[in-house]
Amino acid sequence: MEKNVLGGDLQCCCTRPMTGYFRDGFCRTDAMDTGTHTVCAILTQEFLAYSASRGNDLMTPIPYWNFPGLKPGDKWCLCISRWLEAERAGKAPLLILEATHEKSLKYTSLEKLQEYAVTE
Repeated sequence: MEKNVLGGDLQCCCTRPMTGYFRDGFCRTDAMDTGTHTVCAILTQEFLAYSASRGNDLMTPIPYWNFPGLKPGDKWCLCISRWLEAERAGKAPLLILEATHEKSLKYTSLEKLQEYAVTE
């Protein structure tokens, strides 16, 4: 079982909509995941607008890829680099640490992630 940033078993982030690099609901990663989709975020309008302004529109549905488009309140596995970029810009969404993969700790500290933590 893969681990979360708290050292426990990685929990499911979300299945509605289905998230994760592997589209299995978990913020798991492997060497092919160049974006490192490891943080489980609760999306906000502010973050979605920020992400779109940076070239990654997560709001618009893409039926070809079975992507429903995301809205505030949705949970989604984000790339750790985009989350950190948003955090520096003051636009970072809250995180569910139990569903955030331990690999995130290679990019930032547990203390930084805890500043944005919510409990489920």
